[in-house]
Amino acid sequence: MHDNATWTFDGDIVGQFDSHIERSVPLYAHGHQLVLAISDYFIGPESWVVDVGCSTGQLTQQLAQRAAKKSGRVLAVDVVPAMIEKAKDTCQGHSNIEFVCADALAIDWPQADFIVAYYTLQFIPPKCRQIVMDRIYSSLNWGGALVWFEKVRAPDARFQDIMTGIYTDYKVAQGYNSDEILKKSRQLKQVLSPFSTQGNCDLLTRAGFVDTMTVFKHVCFEGVLAIK
Repeated sequence: MHDNATWTFDGDIVGQFDSHIERSVPLYAHGHQLVLAISDYFIGPESWVVDVGCSTGQLTQQLAQRAAKKSGRVLAVDVVPAMIEKAKDTCQGHSNIEFVCADALAIDWPQADFIVAYYTLQFIPPKCRQIVMDRIYSSLNWGGALVWFEKVRAPDARFQDIMTGIYTDYKVAQGYNSDEILKKSRQLKQVLSPFSTQGNCDLLTRAGFVDTMTVFKHVCFEGVLAIK
């Protein structure tokens, strides 16, 4: 088998991404709506909003609509050129979006009031993750917020077995067969590297965040609100 660590967000996956992710991540669209509801508490006049890992721009365009009402702007970042092109197509008509195709470590971060990392940091190499979190914290204005959604590992082997079983059953219910599930698992080796809930909390604490709250939890998927 040659499927190990071969997953990429480029190529054919771009055109299928939205339908694929809806089938792969429980309550994916619901999470978007939660992010938008939270954004209303932080997007102010002329605010910068940063969407880290914007993918096809589905959330980006909705954030831009929110920001435009207050003369705010959105920086949409993704490392995959084809994703940026797709996001530009999705977001046509929104003149308050700036697209940047670059690694999160390579961009010039604006001073922002609201930053979103929606199932993004889990794909950043663990050795770089703290650096990105530090940049996020530094880039937020005082009183600004990060909303961070991630897949997480369980705190011990027993809970991990339970979560893995429940998530596998979910994927089967979504129409994936056992071969597809196994192939995807192999492809994601080293590509998707989730931390535990505590590991993610430690990232936030080391960056400087003090005020944090879990706003979403579904088995192995979590959303956190962190306010500077």
